[in-house]
Amino acid sequence: MLVGCLVPGVTKKITREKINKYAQASGDFNPLHIDEEFARKTVFKGTIAHGLLSAAYISEMMSNWLGESWLEGGELEVSFLHPVRSGDTITAGGKVIDISQNGSAEKIICEVYCQNQEGDLVIKGLCSCKINKYSKGV
Repeated sequence: MLVGCLVPGVTKKITREKINKYAQASGDFNPLHIDEEFARKTVFKGTIAHGLLSAAYISEMMSNWLGESWLEGGELEVSFLHPVRSGDTITAGGKVIDISQNGSAEKIICEVYCQNQEGDLVIKGLCSCKINKYSKGV
């Protein structure tokens, strides 16, 4: 693994069903996400997906790539730039921007993002993860 290495991406189709299931799992029934009539009257002009639903795809991408190391101690900090709607296709991606050594472990820092099918950046952020050289993954 080197600085500049690309993280293998994840692409997902956002559906009304996924948004509703996320609302149930998270307990977040904000009408902006589930009530089309209400949401049409807002600045968004329709329902939008929960931000953390899209951010979860970044976490899935990192978990696929780093395995147990990510699940046991990965950190993610993001900014939500644009709304995601049912029907959008979201691609999570990332790039290693720093690697530092600390004894038998490496700390990896990645720039991460989600973009929609139009190429619009909808989420950007940073993640970090400490990887012990004896860990599974990568």
